[in-house]
Amino acid sequence: MIRLILNLLWFVFGGWLSGLLWLFGGGVLALTVVGLPWTFAAWRIASYSFWPFGREVVWRDDFTGREDLGTGCLGVGLNVIWFLFAGWYIALTHLLIAVAEFITIIGIPFALKDLELAKLALAPIGRTIRDKD
Repeated sequence: MIRLILNLLWFVFGGWLSGLLWLFGGGVLALTVVGLPWTFAAWRIASYSFWPFGREVVWRDDFTGREDLGTGCLGVGLNVIWFLFAGWYIALTHLLIAVAEFITIIGIPFALKDLELAKLALAPIGRTIRDKD
């Protein structure tokens, strides 16, 4: 019940905007042939941005128990490119929002989720989102 309340508050007070921006960014990446490797990562982040409580971000190889294209050398290279061209300033935005939420005291749970989004924005390739048990 608490997760539902936190998710509803998150969604109403900005989660919808964050999720829509990630969806839009993924759409723009999909339009450019060069951006296709990052499109689905952006859409996964959008899903998490809409409804983050009760879910967690994990490395895909830890979750599945095996490596794939996104968790090997190719994934590292794609994450470096992502970091240079988009990741650092998206992460900085989530970090600044988290600082503002921390100041309010009541916003600390939301700030922690924004910090997770900042970490995810730095290197999204090779990550997946799963429900917490």
